Amino acid sequence: MNDLDALVSAARELFAQAATPADLENAKAQFLGKSGRVTELMKGMAALSVEEKKTRGAAVNVAKQQIEAALNERRAALAEAELQRQLQAESLDVTLPGRQRGNGGLHPVSLTLERIEAIFGSMGFEVADGPEIECDWYNFTALNTPEDHPARSMHDTFYVEGGSENAPNLLRTHTSPMQVRHAVQHVKRHREAAGAAADQPFAGEMPEIRVIVPGRTYRVDSDATHSPMFHQCEGLWIGEAISFKDLKFVFTDFCRTFFESDDLVLRFRPSFFPFTEPSAEIDIAFASGPLAGRWLEVGGCGQVHPNVVRNMGLDPERYIGFAFGMGPDRLTMLRYGVNDLRLFFDGDIRFLSQFR
Repeated sequence: MNDLDALVSAARELFAQAATPADLENAKAQFLGKSGRVTELMKGMAALSVEEKKTRGAAVNVAKQQIEAALNERRAALAEAELQRQLQAESLDVTLPGRQRGNGGLHPVSLTLERIEAIFGSMGFEVADGPEIECDWYNFTALNTPEDHPARSMHDTFYVEGGSENAPNLLRTHTSPMQVRHAVQHVKRHREAAGAAADQPFAGEMPEIRVIVPGRTYRVDSDATHSPMFHQCEGLWIGEAISFKDLKFVFTDFCRTFFESDDLVLRFRPSFFPFTEPSAEIDIAFASGPLAGRWLEVGGCGQVHPNVVRNMGLDPERYIGFAFGMGPDRLTMLRYGVNDLRLFFDGDIRFLSQFR
């Protein structure tokens, strides 16, 4: 074996020992670099005769080509080994089921709102909707709420730009303002039809007002059972002889239908609300299940205060009725056994998909 054959063999052996592309480049430099062994042979031919240059030069070129071929072969081998390593690390099991796009569904609170609307709709109640940015008059004053009431405090209510100093705008704290708005429009139509004076409470003939107002409301409150944004559903029934007896019957029938339980018991505890008199808190108790025997508050109610009836444009000497309010979020928690209100608003698909 001549010196050039030995050089090619040495290059091949060194290339074969290279475990990484960096190692291979270092090995290449020993043979084909600026100071490599092949480069030195090329430089050494300057001292040879013309005939020797031809013979020696051709032989050195053949050796160089063989070394470059061995280098490229090793590069390809290392690249293939790296590719196989990546494929192994990122292997795909084609027998696994594919990822499918899931079907959407209504939010559990939306399901509850639809259920509430359907039940009260079967009792002849209309569904009204109104602005979430409300003025002070409809949200507080028209509902007989005094100026020094805590609910008017900045600590309890989100006030927003707009309105005036005496009539600021705010994010509604309940949906009761829409009861007044709906009643005012209802009375206005019949007042105009009867040709009654606009500046006097209306005491003429008029169909009953029967309406529920579901929607979003806002208060400065946040914990496991309260949220700054939450849902309410207010109800109103105004007529000539609507009593507390009718209120108890309507709400009892609603609760038993909503929870699909005839064993459900309701309790009306005396309370105070500025817009009703007398007023009561509504508690329910289940006869069976995990909540059996416990009283749970689900709403408030009462006879509509005469001042509120008057603010609706009606004569409280002739027209009377009841109002109630409940939290669909609380009803949803009870219906589905959820103990943290915040889960409804976290947007966790794993939680929400249970209600599809």
